[in-house]
Amino acid sequence: MNGFQDIYEAIYKEGFVLSTLRLVDDLVNDIQNGTTNFPRYTIPEHAGLCKAGSALIGASIIASYARASLATGGDAECGQNGPSNWQVDELQERLIEQWAKASRLWVENSDEILTGTFGPMIAQGAEAKVYYRSGDTSVVKERASIYSTTQKALEAIALHNFLFPETAMHVVGFTRDSDGLFRIILTQPYVRCLRLATKEEVDRLAFSKGFHDNRSGQGVNYISNRLVLEDLHHANVFIDDISSQPICIDCIVKFVK
Repeated sequence: MNGFQDIYEAIYKEGFVLSTLRLVDDLVNDIQNGTTNFPRYTIPEHAGLCKAGSALIGASIIASYARASLATGGDAECGQNGPSNWQVDELQERLIEQWAKASRLWVENSDEILTGTFGPMIAQGAEAKVYYRSGDTSVVKERASIYSTTQKALEAIALHNFLFPETAMHVVGFTRDSDGLFRIILTQPYVRCLRLATKEEVDRLAFSKGFHDNRSGQGVNYISNRLVLEDLHHANVFIDDISSQPICIDCIVKFVK
């Protein structure tokens, strides 16, 4: 944890100056090279974290600092049971935005830039705006957090990559949309959809990953000893046009605790 602690002290004392950014970059490289493990992740989950790219790892480091600083009372007053989720989320968003701007990972006017660079918006839901140009091998998403904290939103991307490497998400930047919502910009392989998966096919996919139904067979939520898998409905699972196998393009993934 020495690398993390050095960064925590640098952020607290200096903010996101060049020397702090270098410390973050060095720790990101150590994590990607396998010489340092990110706390909480198992080795297979750690591979999903690394697959998400340096921007996600860096943001995860900043998010962990935000939570640690609140826990010690460094940035906000905490109640008897510690900081609330809204306090954690607010600080994580603010610090990640500062770090991303200093690291040139922040995108202003993202809707216009993404449309011009990656093609028109082809879908929009509660969690993501999706951009795609015909013929490209990837889609680009502006992903909003529907999780209680930004850190959990970052964890969800790493855990998705662990569970579903065929549709791994790679973070390329961060932004706020026209409504002021903090969003994570990522790329993901484009899947040619033969059809939407059936409930039975979705069940088999979840079961093959070690999950069991968490709604007595009536819902779209699953659980394992370690992870929770939610919103795994047929519109989020395609039957791939090439392999004819079910492929998850999006879902909600969380640690059990």
